Amino acid sequence: MQKRNKIIYWIATIWLALGMLSTGIVQLLKAKDGQGGADLITHLGYPAYLLTLLGIWKILGVIVILIPKFFLLKEWAYAGFFFVMTGAIFSHIASGDPINEIFPALLLIILTGASWYFRPSDRKLISIKSISNFA
Repeated sequence: MQKRNKIIYWIATIWLALGMLSTGIVQLLKAKDGQGGADLITHLGYPAYLLTLLGIWKILGVIVILIPKFFLLKEWAYAGFFFVMTGAIFSHIASGDPINEIFPALLLIILTGASWYFRPSDRKLISIKSISNFA
């Protein structure tokens, strides 16, 4: 069971990292075409300068999720990915976009949840209750 969970974690995490990294780069470059680019962000009603912020956050989040330690930052990165992707899904729905426009964000939110849920215990934040047991 432990080995299966580790395999699921790494598959979900690698795909999540690739998805967030690729869209983060596209957003930083402010590409006119492509998933998450300038045309899409203005179609959704957001200012183009938001692309820089989203791109930087996504790339930093990928780095934090992939490196060991920094457990609290990992929780923040997962939460940030969740908030960005739920915002993207809601924005597409509010704009009346078809499901094929919503699917990439939906896939990334599923990968975020799977990566967070199946992460090994050595990549989890230790709870306060667990710390008090050491004293």
